[in-house]
Amino acid sequence: MSFQAYIDNIKSKTGKTPAEFRTLAETKGFVVDGALNPTVKVGEIIAWLKADFALGHGHAMVIVATFKGKTS
Repeated sequence: MSFQAYIDNIKSKTGKTPAEFRTLAETKGFVVDGALNPTVKVGEIIAWLKADFALGHGHAMVIVATFKGKTS
C-alpha cells in the first residue's frame, strides 16, 4: 500500500487529516514547535493513536512519519 493510500484510509476511518493529528499531538505534548518531542517515545504516540482512534500499528506509524516530515 502506498503512503498516500494509508493517509486516505486514515482520513476515511477517523475523519482526520495528518494536520489535524499534528494539532492533537501538539496539545498532548507529543509534538513541540513542529517537531517530535525528544522526551516522548514513539511507542507512546502509537499507543495513543491505537487507543483513541482505533488505528492499526501500520496506520499509526504513518501518522508518526508525518510528524517527522514525511509527505509521500
